[in-house]
Amino acid sequence: MEIWQSINSLLLAAAGGSAHELWAQFVAGMQQTSLLEYVAVVAGVVSVWYSRKEDILVYPIGLISTVIYVYLSFKYHLIGEASVNVYYSILSVYGWVLWARKNKQHEHVLHITFSDRRQWGQQLLFFGVLYVIIYTCLHYLKGAFYEGVIPWADGFASATAYTGMWLMARKKVESWYWWIATNIASIPLYFVKGLVFSSVFYFVLLVMAFAGLVEWKRRARLQQEPVSEPA
Repeated sequence: MEIWQSINSLLLAAAGGSAHELWAQFVAGMQQTSLLEYVAVVAGVVSVWYSRKEDILVYPIGLISTVIYVYLSFKYHLIGEASVNVYYSILSVYGWVLWARKNKQHEHVLHITFSDRRQWGQQLLFFGVLYVIIYTCLHYLKGAFYEGVIPWADGFASATAYTGMWLMARKKVESWYWWIATNIASIPLYFVKGLVFSSVFYFVLLVMAFAGLVEWKRRARLQQEPVSEPA
């Protein structure tokens, strides 16, 4: 379990009074951050901010981030994450079309809603099947081409992200639960790979995901409230 060994070593370093070494590692990682990674992170943060506001700009701005992360993920042997960002790019176009759709009264037809039990079951099945497929593929790639792959961690981060993006395109509140899981998994995953700024990026996204969950729950409840008839 490479990732747990890395996390454990970080915790032991901090507990043993080696916070300075940990900080030095963080600073060194930040100094090695490429301009592409900075652009991807900034675009990603802005797109999540727009998604929290239910603004369609989430998609064109998010595409900037996802396309860059496809390249970075392949470069650092994060194959599962590379597939996720390809999927993000495709689903961004799909979500863009859905969010832009209007009726004859020029009102948006897609609104934020909660998932029912059947939809929850579909989400869990979707995640489970994807995790098994991605883990199996990554396990093969680790032995054949990419020694740096961490199949179980990369697979989990990827499968939760696939699920979250699918639900966000449908404006489901539960998408934020999956984003929270993705971000928690991605923080140590990117740190271990040396993409320190991206690790910080996912921490910021984690905070924003909690805020997005609260905001979308509020909007979904407003959609459920009956419209009062004028007197």
